Amino acid sequence: MKLNYAKLIDHTLLKPETKKEEIINLCKEAKQYGFASVCVNPVWVHTSAEMLKGTDVNVCTVIGFPLGANTPETKAFETKYAIEDGAMEVDTVINIGALKAGDDELVERDIQVVVNAAKGKALVKVIIEACLLTVEEKTRACQLAVKAGANYVKTSTGFSLHGATVEDVAIMRKAVGPDIGVKASGGVKNLNDIKAMVEAGATRIGSSSAVAIFE
Repeated sequence: MKLNYAKLIDHTLLKPETKKEEIINLCKEAKQYGFASVCVNPVWVHTSAEMLKGTDVNVCTVIGFPLGANTPETKAFETKYAIEDGAMEVDTVINIGALKAGDDELVERDIQVVVNAAKGKALVKVIIEACLLTVEEKTRACQLAVKAGANYVKTSTGFSLHGATVEDVAIMRKAVGPDIGVKASGGVKNLNDIKAMVEAGATRIGSSSAVAIFE
């Protein structure tokens, strides 16, 4: 069976200077190419949901983005309102400092409140910001995400030192086992990158270069 690479793609536009016409164009492109979702900042969820009504393209948004340093309560509130606006998937950034300090209880609660707010309404992807973590920390972050009930773990925000690497995807796939999704995000620039990430265990790809890749 031939893999439909377009259906792995979260067509992403998260720049702070993004204008409404760019979001409208993003949604048109996602419909045209048959991508899995558009990934936009929370302020653009309603616009995207209106644009994609009646299609099989999901609206994905980001929570606690890009630093992950909001309180769990803020992330839960943000998740609730994003879903009310039409988000079907939420990508939440972990509390990276808590993870590095060994406060696994806080990291798990930080993910759990988002999972609870999204339960039955939206998929939850947990961004671990792998470029800032040791192998042990990456593994622990992924295991905590699984424990908290997340649907996916995700490599990166795309706003830190660097994006996804094949090595990180392999580490994350090993940590979560076969039943949880792994999203590779940041720095995926061509079809060979996508294929390499998929071979390493990725089941979703976040890219702002998706149209260029498929053309």
